[in-house]
Amino acid sequence: MQYEIFGGNLPAVTVSLENGESIYTQSGGMTWMSADINMETNMKGGFMRGLGRALMGDSLFMATYTATGSGQSITFASTFPGNIVMLDLAQGPYVIQRSAFLCAQPDVELKMYAGHSWKAGLFSGEGLVMQELSGSGTAFLEIDGSVKEIDLAPGEKLKVDTGNVAAFEQRVKFSAEMVKGFKNILFGGEGLFLTTLEGPGKVWLQTMTASGLASKLVPFMPFKKDD
Repeated sequence: MQYEIFGGNLPAVTVSLENGESIYTQSGGMTWMSADINMETNMKGGFMRGLGRALMGDSLFMATYTATGSGQSITFASTFPGNIVMLDLAQGPYVIQRSAFLCAQPDVELKMYAGHSWKAGLFSGEGLVMQELSGSGTAFLEIDGSVKEIDLAPGEKLKVDTGNVAAFEQRVKFSAEMVKGFKNILFGGEGLFLTTLEGPGKVWLQTMTASGLASKLVPFMPFKKDD
């Protein structure tokens, strides 16, 4: 697949499609496209898969775009300042945070991932479940802020602050560890748990989260005073 990622800290990706080639995204994810591309909206994977996505806060429906002529292109833009990362599912499967999926080829399957412990899901900042990308083909992720790719050696562990885990290879062990020490828990500002990633495998970390940025902006937001 030919593609171009552009836009710096406000990134987008343009994907080239030949006649009959397709790519899918969440409903409303397309930015612009060539004239000879058809759109089909569906639940991709059936009602239960769509319901699973909806429970994670994603769209119930997916939109599949198929080229009806040669030399077509379609562009998808990130919804938040950051980076777009390409994943080759030949190296997968991958586990990603629930807001990271941008678009993928049709042979890439997107579904709920519940392979981690309940503590990891509940306290990692990503909700009770994350998402899994499997199958074959190419997928694109939108990652908040700057991205750091780390290749963990077997047995190597990395402790990560809440919400900063963007993606990791499924073979990476993912767990939650309680912060030690009463003062650390009460005044550390990191919550009760940190996410622990253990190699071997690659992980992608993000330097910013949408929720973290929103909390910083709240004190500066104007509020209407009651009369």
